[in-house]
Amino acid sequence: MINLKTAKTLGLTIPQSPAAMSEDVRRRLAAGDVVVTYELPPGASNTALGGTAVAIMRAAPEQVWRVIVDYRGHPRYYPRVTAAEVVESDERHVVVRYQVTVHPFSFGFYMDKFPDPRRRRVEWHLADGRSHGLFRENSGYWQVDEAAAVDASVVTYAIAVRTLLPAFLTGAAERASLTETVMALRKLVEPHQ
Repeated sequence: MINLKTAKTLGLTIPQSPAAMSEDVRRRLAAGDVVVTYELPPGASNTALGGTAVAIMRAAPEQVWRVIVDYRGHPRYYPRVTAAEVVESDERHVVVRYQVTVHPFSFGFYMDKFPDPRRRRVEWHLADGRSHGLFRENSGYWQVDEAAAVDASVVTYAIAVRTLLPAFLTGAAERASLTETVMALRKLVEPHQ
């Protein structure tokens, strides 16, 4: 199910399901919109930028999950990621080194990822004791839930980011990246028409 905080922000009531969403949110999701809120993931600082994006994708949850945990494939749908390399991995924890380009800057950083296949949720934050590039904070999660329709998923993507750059330079880009990332993921997992 969608996490409780996102549910409240989207106007959900108990039980938390797409059928319980506000009529406006249901209409927007059914139309293929990516619904974006200012809600930050749990543990984000008060000065972080970002938010939460929710979309319905015409793909089975397992299919969406496989793409999300294919860390080397992240440049296919994260707009500014140019490379991703798994440097450590075990059943419950993965360290990924990312290379990103935010013009005119290009830099690398390391993320700790914590996949939970049973819940189809992966959480992350900057890796302790490793390079963070221009990031002061970067955390978030992907959550993939079953939708009411057969072979459809409710996909939630939340990020919280702070960089060494002033917020007025990066704030709009962080919010836009929520929609861009979810739309790019959708193109990868949905059948081509």
